[in-house]
This record gives sequence, structure tokens and C-alpha cells, in this order.
Amino acid sequence: FDWTAWNADPTVVAGLAVLGVAYAGAALYRRRVVPHARVAPHQVLSFAGALGVLFVALTGPIHDLSDYYLFSAHMIQHMMLPFAMPPLLLHGVPGWMVRRLLRRPDLLALGRRLTRPSGAFATFNLVLVAWHLPPLYNLAMEQHPVHIVEHLMIMAASVILWWPLLSPLPELPRAPYPVQMLYMFVVGLPMVVVSIFISMADGILYPYYSRAPRVIEALTPRADQHLGGLIMWVPGGLIFLAGLTLLFFRWLA
Repeated sequence: FDWTAWNADPTVVAGLAVLGVAYAGAALYRRRVVPHARVAPHQVLSFAGALGVLFVALTGPIHDLSDYYLFSAHMIQHMMLPFAMPPLLLHGVPGWMVRRLLRRPDLLALGRRLTRPSGAFATFNLVLVAWHLPPLYNLAMEQHPVHIVEHLMIMAASVILWWPLLSPLPELPRAPYPVQMLYMFVVGLPMVVVSIFISMADGILYPYYSRAPRVIEALTPRADQHLGGLIMWVPGGLIFLAGLTLLFFRWLA
């Protein structure tokens, strides 16, 4: 493993380029139709930040370590996808861009079901917990197309996770502050349970990494697995706690 190498996956780069071009094209078209309509600079920077997070998480050293060497590196990647990218994305996308995707009544109805707090709770935790259970996780590590599906599902579910808090669209509104605080308190509990299970496991849950070359000799497969569980447990839990605290003070204000 080369700690300084940065091997950008062409598929990831192409996907990010398509998203960037689509965003720019929608903004330019909107400005042509409505001359005074502009995407705010802070929204452009936020959207670019979301693409930057995806680029760092899905290419380069983090990608190589997580795909071929360390379970703990994969958990760092899985913390970036749900907790760093979606807030930047939702802050950077204007409501009118999303509205164009929900013109069909059935899509709007589905969006309302998924983005209310109960729907977002169920969607995010079902996807996250299922993909960290040994059978599906090991399948994803052995089959690269399945791994791509895993990441796409986690990213989509993570955007839904943050929607009740950061919705840019009145048709799919944010929850009231008391509901947001309750939501932040409970939405991360299933993830914490899974991370405790991983951290306390006596055996090897993910044998793919036990066969990988040891990048850090002192980090045995079991220690790597426990470290990955702790990464999922402690930083993930602190993010929900920080969000709950911020929401309380915003509500108080």
C-alpha cells in the first residue's frame, strides 16, 4: 500500500462530473428563464463541498485502505458518506431544483412518506444496519458491483436521514424543532447497537480483512474490527449529540 498514491476511480470521477454539470446546467437554465434568479454563492460552495467529500471518500487512500486492507478505514469512509456529504448537499441544492424532480404526484407522495421523521428513521436504519450485518457486508466486499450498490444505498438513505432537519423544499417540510430533537435522540440508536456488537465481538465477523495484507502490523484483524466498531460508535454518537444540542439552542432562540 502506498500512503501517498491517489488512484481516482474513473466511474466515481465521471459520476461526480455528471452531478456538477447537471447542477451548473440547471442553475444557468433557471437564470435564463428567470433573469433575477441566482444560486447563492454559499450554496454553490456547499454543493462543491459535498462533491469534494465524495471524491475524498471514494477515491485515493481512504478508498484503497477500506476496499483492500482495513475494516476501520471502511468505517471512516462510512462515517463520511452519511454525516459529511448529505448536510452539504441539502444546503447546496435550492428547493426549485428538487421541485422539478417531484412533478409527478406519485413521486411527491413517496417523498412525503420517506422524508417524514418516521420514514427517514426507518429508511436510514434499515439500510445502514442491513449492510453492516456480516452476510451482506461480506458479499459486498467479495463482489464489487454489490459494493457499489451498498454505497449508493447508504448515500441515498443518508440524504433521507437529514431531510427532516435540512429540507430545502416546503412541499417536503422540515419537522418542528421539538420533533427534530426527539428524532436526533432516537435515530442513531440502532447504529450504536450495531457498533457495540462489532466492538465487543469475540470472533472475526468480516473474514475478508483477515486475509488482507497488514498495513499496520500492530493492528491485527480483531483489533482492526474493534477499532472500526468504535469509530462507528463514538464519533457517530457524538454527531447526533452535537446535532441535538444545536437544535435545542436554535429552538430556544
